[in-house]
Amino acid sequence: MAKPVKAVIKITIPAGRATPAPPIGPTLAPYGISTQDFCAQFNEKTREDNGILTPVIITIYDDRSFDFITKTPPTSELIRRELKIKKGSARPNLDKVGKLSNEQIKKIVEIKMPDLNTSDPEQAAKIIAGTAKQMGIETEI
Repeated sequence: MAKPVKAVIKITIPAGRATPAPPIGPTLAPYGISTQDFCAQFNEKTREDNGILTPVIITIYDDRSFDFITKTPPTSELIRRELKIKKGSARPNLDKVGKLSNEQIKKIVEIKMPDLNTSDPEQAAKIIAGTAKQMGIETEI
């Protein structure tokens, strides 16, 4: 029989760097979850992604146990890392901060594919290009 769910929490944490300090500790503490246990499990699972912001969905049960699912990093984070820039443009229509090649877009599509709402790689590339445009980044698409 399935355990009764107490709460479902969505939080974004740098991969492999979770600590009981804010925002994790104060988010989980009200539910009686051991932040130390969560941090250890999360860091173990995401160690190889080292520092990439990773969305996590934590399901907390009535008996104070928990499960979590990690999602792929936000598209903007992947684009930022691919181009090695600190942030997107403050004025995306006027100031361009970089250019994504088709190869770079394909690389991001491979990472993001499980969380996108399409199974067509060409459509996925258009989604990535749209995010890049919003960040003030030119694309070849």
